[in-house]
Amino acid sequence: MKILLSWLKNYIPLEVSVEEISQTLTNIGLEVEEVKQINTIKGGLEGLLVGHVLSAIQHPNADRLRITQVDIGAEKTLQIVCGAPNVAAGQKVIIAPVGTFVHPIVGEAFQIKSSKIRGEVSEGMICAQDEIGLGSDHDGIMILDADAKIGSLISKHLNLENDFVVEIGLTPNRIDAASHIGVAKDLAAFYRSEISLPSIKVQFPSENELKPFDVEVLDADAAPRYCTLLIENVKVAPSPDWLQKSLIGIGLQPINNIVDITNFVLHETGQPLHAFDQSKIKGNKIIVRKAVQNSEFQTLDGITRKMSSDDLMICDQENMMCIAGVYGGKNSGVSNQTNAIVLESAFFNPISVRKTSRFHQLKTDSSFRFERKTDIDNTIYAIKRAADLICEIASGKIASSISDFYPVVQNAAEVTLSRKYLDTLIGQHISQKEVNEILIGLGFTILSESEQEWKLKIPTAKTDVLREADVVEEILRIYGYDNIKISGKLSASLSANPKPNREKFVQRIADQLSDLGFLEIMNLSFSPTNLNEKSIPLLNPLSADLAIMRTELLNGALNTILYNQNRRQAIPSLFEIGKVYEKGFKTYLEKNQFLILIPENTSTHWQGNKKNDFFTVKGLIENLLQKAGIRHWESKESEFDGLNSSLSFKIGKSELAIFGEVKNTVLKEKGIDQKIFAAILHSDELLKALQGNLKFKEIAKFPSVKRDLSILVKEEVSFDQLKTIALQTGKKLLKEVQIFDVYKNDPKATIKKLPEGTKSYALSFVLEDVEKTLTESEIDGLMNKLITNLEKQLGAEIRRS
Repeated sequence: MKILLSWLKNYIPLEVSVEEISQTLTNIGLEVEEVKQINTIKGGLEGLLVGHVLSAIQHPNADRLRITQVDIGAEKTLQIVCGAPNVAAGQKVIIAPVGTFVHPIVGEAFQIKSSKIRGEVSEGMICAQDEIGLGSDHDGIMILDADAKIGSLISKHLNLENDFVVEIGLTPNRIDAASHIGVAKDLAAFYRSEISLPSIKVQFPSENELKPFDVEVLDADAAPRYCTLLIENVKVAPSPDWLQKSLIGIGLQPINNIVDITNFVLHETGQPLHAFDQSKIKGNKIIVRKAVQNSEFQTLDGITRKMSSDDLMICDQENMMCIAGVYGGKNSGVSNQTNAIVLESAFFNPISVRKTSRFHQLKTDSSFRFERKTDIDNTIYAIKRAADLICEIASGKIASSISDFYPVVQNAAEVTLSRKYLDTLIGQHISQKEVNEILIGLGFTILSESEQEWKLKIPTAKTDVLREADVVEEILRIYGYDNIKISGKLSASLSANPKPNREKFVQRIADQLSDLGFLEIMNLSFSPTNLNEKSIPLLNPLSADLAIMRTELLNGALNTILYNQNRRQAIPSLFEIGKVYEKGFKTYLEKNQFLILIPENTSTHWQGNKKNDFFTVKGLIENLLQKAGIRHWESKESEFDGLNSSLSFKIGKSELAIFGEVKNTVLKEKGIDQKIFAAILHSDELLKALQGNLKFKEIAKFPSVKRDLSILVKEEVSFDQLKTIALQTGKKLLKEVQIFDVYKNDPKATIKKLPEGTKSYALSFVLEDVEKTLTESEIDGLMNKLITNLEKQLGAEIRRS
């Protein structure tokens, strides 16, 4: 959504820079994606200066040229040859020095160069209006007031301000800010400033004075509120400059004064409007009804469309005139011959508009707002505002009262906000005075208040504010997230509950990863992956690239990495919590997954780059499972599409996690230029495997003992097998088994250090007795027993040198 800064300033006085405004908007939840400068005059008069003509003498070789000496506030005066008949000594004029680009009204911009004209040097140009885009006059040079300051910029002398377009990435829940007034209200709340809404000068008659235009609404569910107004004696013509510049500034093409006013009010108030040519309304009556299935209707773009019986239409007594809330018709719009219009302002059901918009693949400014639920109380103000402008600009005359079909009045919602809840959710106390200022600034009505709570009426424009938590969010975004102090309190999360709570369990893992520096990502649940036997296709996809429900999280997460890489951003360690979908037997399956991605290189700033590998991921998953309360599992080599050398952790047949290195072919296809390691945790299986609360265990009072072994085994033997045998052997005394080295023969070496088909593990064992200090004989006895079991069960050979 585009906001024109000069337009915005009509409603709120902003004495701060566009950079500060952009930062403020982003901080209060209206993220600014781009700021563009636009010139009110072509070229912005850049580089043009005020000059003082010191002398003007006849050119010796040309009757119509004069040689002038001009002071521009520099050490040296400029000699400029000028052909204007009105140039004279003592004048203040506009000078384009050498190197300056000038932008004429007609033709391309050109650069001023030092030249010789009929044998005399000319070091600039004394400008006429049309030569610099200020007007069409070319009878002579433009002469300035005598008080113009020599050497100053013309743009400053003429008080010429460049305008800015601020583009906001509006989220679907913030439709209240889909207008200049909506954005102004947020800024006014932040700056604690007054907002000035345009006044309505025209008087509107009551039903006793003038009858409303005849309207019949046959589907009140699809059109809960529908207003019209008849305006006669309109003169359709081009819009005034200020209106055209406003629309052009936000990327709209002016059409005529009537259509331009409806577009202006849409972007001013957020309320879509439509104007019908009254002479084209058969029977002089509007009927709001659903279309007949497969009936044909020609829209403004000249395309004839087949309508669905779900489409709400604005009709007269014979024909359909407009697709309600989406697009106008070819034969009912305003033309140069129009002299009377019926103005429409309505609230249409968001679901109805969304269905129609997607069915016909029509996305308009109106459908964008109706789909997200406009303010039902804004319909009357918007129609009056547009009518006021039409009377002013197009000489219109109000010819009816406003017809307002509104059978079921939608009262503003009320919410009770608890002071305790507010402080708890925010994490600190905000004064009563400041809370009240923010609430009133945002349009909330305080019905009553005490030290314990507020009773509030929610403005109807804030369609996303429904609960107490939503009100707190509104207060916090205006108060400022950066103003919330970080608590010095340190909290720790303990492991699984007796009856595991899914949300708390997932949040605990997310918190642990966040503490380790991981960033959370969220991707759409749709996938462009080719269909397979388990994929679930969408009946009404958003696009061809998002046509099925995703069967895994990896693809979307890799796209996120690519997005960062393409913008030269360091690739962080990431995680995503999400659902995946597949076809089951006679049903659809929805599964919960937890994806972790770790790049090979992780920047640690002053420590340099840290290299991650397969074992980094393995250690992380082991740590997460242990923190979750899961103590014992099996490691098995496994296969997962997209991963190399993948390993899974299982309990019985249930797979808790699978991890490995993302295949080079996958990374190459995406265009990712470094190794990525991935792990997938199956949340549903993890919940089943939880073993209850952690139990407190006193720290041992007696010293532990560490022993190392170097073991030669067959290549197919895994560390997990060694660890399992060791723990079974030393159940009482063996507390920990770790691997600190693995060695295999170099396949390229001519001399092999190990027997063919073997590898060497270096393991460390931690032994401890909670009741006494271990003796040498006890330690040696356990280690000998451990060696014997490894030799018997796995054919291990202890390397003693």
